[in-house]
Amino acid sequence: MRIAFVSIAAPGHLNPMTTLARQMKTRGHDVVFSSLLDTEGFAHAAGLSFVPLCEKEFPAGSVSKLSEPLSRLQGQAAMEHTFQLLANVLQNEIIDLPQTLSACGADAVVLDEADTYLSLVPMHLGMPYVSVSNALPFDFSGQAPLCLFDSPFDPSPAGLARNREQLKFAEPVFASRKAVGRAYAEKIGLEVDWTDPFATISKLAWLTQMPKEFDFRLSHWPPQFHYTGPFQDGAGRKNTDFPWDRLTGEPLVYASMGTMQNGLEPVFSTIAEGVGERPGVQLILSIGPVLDPQQIRSLSKSAIVVSNAPQLKLLERSALCITHAGLNTALECLTRGVPMVAVPITNDQPGVAARIAYTKTGTVVPFQELAASAIRGRIDEVLGNPEYRQNAMRFKRIIAETDGLARAAQMLENAFDLKPENLSDASQNPV
Repeated sequence: MRIAFVSIAAPGHLNPMTTLARQMKTRGHDVVFSSLLDTEGFAHAAGLSFVPLCEKEFPAGSVSKLSEPLSRLQGQAAMEHTFQLLANVLQNEIIDLPQTLSACGADAVVLDEADTYLSLVPMHLGMPYVSVSNALPFDFSGQAPLCLFDSPFDPSPAGLARNREQLKFAEPVFASRKAVGRAYAEKIGLEVDWTDPFATISKLAWLTQMPKEFDFRLSHWPPQFHYTGPFQDGAGRKNTDFPWDRLTGEPLVYASMGTMQNGLEPVFSTIAEGVGERPGVQLILSIGPVLDPQQIRSLSKSAIVVSNAPQLKLLERSALCITHAGLNTALECLTRGVPMVAVPITNDQPGVAARIAYTKTGTVVPFQELAASAIRGRIDEVLGNPEYRQNAMRFKRIIAETDGLARAAQMLENAFDLKPENLSDASQNPV
């Protein structure tokens, strides 16, 4: 059986998806990776065969052009831009995917749950497929706050009423993608219960790389939903240059706003001012490709500013991570026992930040309250209270014991009725 992994063209989705695909390949399965042409480097770094999706519609260079405006947006504007962009890409992918799957000889497919209605293709083709949540899974049940919001978990009648109001408020954000899905379903004559929020999710398996212990206490998920743990093995990523000789040997405060919303200079300058000349730590700022490092103000003498950083290696040396609360960065911190100060900007980041606060693995600075004093105060709180580090270390143990990558691979094998061919080799991957 040849399994096609189809990913959203964003690093926060590509990194875990290529890792899971490589794990399946290591276990002896025939795997191919597909996404927009600009993502080919991610597949090759992971040692995967690559088949471009929508090559004519999105030629080389398209992803940076599409995502550049998003780098300077935040909040509602960024969220609306993100989902409209997803709808525009989906409109092309949903037409091209059947041909792509046929051309690469795929027998089964693994799809990103955030690309919700792309699953209509394997549904129509009668092809087995599995849904994977590389970001927070979308929960439209109203039993918990929608992940677009930073509301705390509240199962009381008032909390559930708040959740329902959030769903109503967010409905227009999802409308453009849903319109694409409905139009395609009508065109091919596929009947879908559009009142069921899980209608296009795989019935075989729906995997989230979020550990169960990191989520709110929920029990309403459909039976095929499974928490696994992070899709990480510390390998299969592009090499990144870094001035290692400039490290002072002090514990690091590592700060990154991720790969999408990284064009907001005031955010990085505020973080730099908040850290200041704090004794005993060294600030590393990873600012992405949009800004010039010279634009960042209020830097301490020892601070290092880079456009791209070897995040996993730096987190190994970090006392604290200041993060946008992307799920992958949060899980990479917890895998290494690093507490966080979260500054969520948009999309599912408020939901991740709410879980960081819920598990007390860090603190949160709401974007509208971002100030150097707020950053300074949260750093003091996290570094001054050992409970945050202890909770982060507890998650390090949980993640190591769970081995989410191996668990996810086994669930894919169960869903597709496969047996591992090289299990001993797979178990030797670094974690």
